[in-house]
Amino acid sequence: MSKYQENERENAPKRKCFNNDSFSGIYRKIPREFVLLNWKNNLFGEIPHKLILSYFDDNKISWWGGKKPTGHILSSQIACLNYLFIIRTDRDAVLSLAQTICADLDDVLEIANDTDNTKAFISFEAVSDKDYLNECVNGQNPTRGNNCTSIDALIVAKHKNGKTILIPIEWKYTEWYGNTDKSTEDGKDNEKGSQKSGKIRLARYSELITKSSQLRIKLKDYKSSVYFFEPFYQLMRQTLWAEQMINAKNRINESIQADDYIHVHVIPIENHDLLKDDLKTNRRRKAYSNGTTKGSMEEIWKSCLINPDKYKIITPSSLLANIDKNRYNSLIKYLNFRYE
Repeated sequence: MSKYQENERENAPKRKCFNNDSFSGIYRKIPREFVLLNWKNNLFGEIPHKLILSYFDDNKISWWGGKKPTGHILSSQIACLNYLFIIRTDRDAVLSLAQTICADLDDVLEIANDTDNTKAFISFEAVSDKDYLNECVNGQNPTRGNNCTSIDALIVAKHKNGKTILIPIEWKYTEWYGNTDKSTEDGKDNEKGSQKSGKIRLARYSELITKSSQLRIKLKDYKSSVYFFEPFYQLMRQTLWAEQMINAKNRINESIQADDYIHVHVIPIENHDLLKDDLKTNRRRKAYSNGTTKGSMEEIWKSCLINPDKYKIITPSSLLANIDKNRYNSLIKYLNFRYE
């Protein structure tokens, strides 16, 4: 457990923003002091419960950890929704987010992957219409939030140069990662030492990495490379996803169409174990090779990219810094009290 995660587990339940919920909700079959009894108390009070449930139902999106919103107060999915769900239909508010990410954006577009009655300017748990990352079985298409690369939140914006820009947003809260090599894992229910899951992952992504115009490090064999250690494993997959979405051959068949992308990582500044992890001197030592650099998570990942400016880290509060303070006064107060 990271220091930040330990601190939030201890202190977050003490914050008076859970409608006097008595906690001890069930997580992994055990009552936990950081899990609410009623999931409704995990959401900002102005989010209509029926609306958020219908959004997930209508768009066939899976909830993290169950069939309804989790009561786990450290859930990054819940954090993302608390910050963004209430503003998703407000063009001006979403544009202010987009311009915080890139000042040269001058409009945001309604996102076409959601159903007609749920379309807005932010989409959650977004996937491509077709499987470009070899992640689905039997020719199936990707399912949102489940068993494939999903994007926590997505914005589509117009650049002043006329291009349409895809903004995939990955949301983190207390996450941190150990030294698991995703390219050598056996996987659940597989023979020990088989590395079956790892071999499947290498088969899925290796050729895509080699052909990528953004991932800089090219190898004959990507086994135990930086791309298969978290958080870089997830960043690698999302980079490939964004590239495939803007590929001219693919995008004509996609409901979401764009010319370029900016990959955004939202991380609280207090999460030092994630932000400051040193690839060389801390965890994931096996991946320190092949042209990667030591340093912070950001420095390491940018050293893997041909165009590092396409990847940006921002704090949750900074992302919302320019929204209308009067209109969203109660939201800002809630977020500051709960997460800051």
